Amino acid sequence: MDLHRQQPQPITLTEVAARKLESSRLNQNPVPPYVRIGTRPGGCSGLSYTLDFEHRRRPEDLAFESRGHQLLCDPDSYAVLQGLIIDYSDDLMKGGFKFRNPNATRTCGCGSSFQTQ
Repeated sequence: MDLHRQQPQPITLTEVAARKLESSRLNQNPVPPYVRIGTRPGGCSGLSYTLDFEHRRRPEDLAFESRGHQLLCDPDSYAVLQGLIIDYSDDLMKGGFKFRNPNATRTCGCGSSFQTQ
């Protein structure tokens, strides 16, 4: 047994983020069963977060359940999103989804992009 090997950490939603996603998800037609979380190159710090609704699960997807939502993440994104907590703020100036990523070594001022090394 390798004592240095860490257990995979789930991606989770705060209660506020889960409520916001649910109200947005129910406005879709047809209502998608999944929320896809991922990354793409770009932003001030190198990688940007993506958050989309999805109707299908891909065979390679990692799946998590958080506060009643089925979350999907591709393996490449999960490598840098492991342990991510997604929150939501109604703040007038800096409102929207907020990402608390324990793997990020640097984030941009708005919090929508990050770097891991």
